[in-house]
Amino acid sequence: MDSLTQAALGATIGELVLGRRIASKAALYGAIVATVPDLDVFVPMGGPVADFVYHRSWSHSLLVLTALSPLLAEGIRRWRGDPESWRPRWLMLVFLALFTHPLLDAFTIYGTQLLWPLSDYPFGIGSVFIIDPAFTLPLLIGLVLALTWFRHSPNRTRAAAIGLAIGCAYLGGTLIAQNRAAAITAAADNHPFGGAGQALTIPSPFNAVLWRSIIMTPDGRSYAIGYNSFLDGRSTPTFETYTTRADLLDAIDRHWPVERLRAFTKGFNGVAVEDDRVVVRDLRMGVEGRYVFGFKVARMTDGAPQPTPATRIPPTRDLNGLSRVFERILDPSVSIESPASR
Repeated sequence: MDSLTQAALGATIGELVLGRRIASKAALYGAIVATVPDLDVFVPMGGPVADFVYHRSWSHSLLVLTALSPLLAEGIRRWRGDPESWRPRWLMLVFLALFTHPLLDAFTIYGTQLLWPLSDYPFGIGSVFIIDPAFTLPLLIGLVLALTWFRHSPNRTRAAAIGLAIGCAYLGGTLIAQNRAAAITAAADNHPFGGAGQALTIPSPFNAVLWRSIIMTPDGRSYAIGYNSFLDGRSTPTFETYTTRADLLDAIDRHWPVERLRAFTKGFNGVAVEDDRVVVRDLRMGVEGRYVFGFKVARMTDGAPQPTPATRIPPTRDLNGLSRVFERILDPSVSIESPASR
């Protein structure tokens, strides 16, 4: 998830583990440690596609972070000059701040390689958007209360614990909401492909009320997108269907960027020809016409794709599109996907 949320979670853990001993410094150390995994964004991975698929790999591995925890914890303890009797507490703080970071990331759809190097499978539950105030705010409120209003109270950690409990309950609720939305999509009478194909249901930006379902045909050459809001009840979603030139990738499936993008997106990608370039987009993040991740992977020559070094297409910013997301929560007739891309 976003850096603020990860820092808030780490700070909450710091407060719970060492807040009574070193006061507000515990939250500061927890916040700093919790941001360590995301420092991989400053490490070049070898190109735009590599930067995309290797973010949240080794730096987010539960195995790597477990091995790193004792070294980092002992380093902090010695740097501070704390007694050896504090070693278990520092180990607990560092381990939990590091370990919960990739676990929380795995609730988003991006893909987190929790078992690297044993496996490069990108885990992504997809029940939470990458920024979700409903999870972050309870953490921040509980933390602020612990560090201000209750800072001199023997129960100062209680506020932080309550904030964390509310956040965890919310995460559990998103799993239930996701399953409900997926079931509504699967049972829809107007299912675009008669129940066939691979389906994925994920939250729309900044909320867990409006859900976006993507359905790919078995051959990957068409897909449909439908929305379901909790305020819709169990009404049948309205689907928009799109075509994709997935056949172009068959001729260049050994091209490394193509191979990695197909694997990382788990098949939820759209392919198009734009200005004689073959473009692959991740359909899981963004909306039609405004996807966050898109890459040029080949050039069309004499009607056939020829592999080229991959380049990333800058994402399109559209605040009006974001406003339509919240309008759609209340009004099923509002269209979010771009009709120009159908």
